[in-house]
Amino acid sequence: MSSPRDVLELAKKHQARMADIKFTDTFGTWQHFSVPIGEMTEEVFTEGMGFDGSSIRGWKSIEASDMLAMPDPTTAFLDPFCAVPTLSLTCTIAETGTKRALRP
Repeated sequence: MSSPRDVLELAKKHQARMADIKFTDTFGTWQHFSVPIGEMTEEVFTEGMGFDGSSIRGWKSIEASDMLAMPDPTTAFLDPFCAVPTLSLTCTIAETGTKRALRP
């Protein structure tokens, strides 16, 4: 997929019901969370999807834990192993406000 619009059309075509948001932490361990597909909009690809970084080992303390998952549309695929149709996306993690990407 080359654009957010293409990704959303793929999800609609295959009746995806969930989106699995994936990234690696500082130690190289895959982390993920899932959201209903209705939360995925074109804006999420540029504005990011907020999540709590304090739950990721070695990242943020609770008082400064807001982070953004920035989905990469070129990584989108339908996960064949999920019980419900699920769109899978790999993300870059960024700071809120600046959208500066974190480097593990």
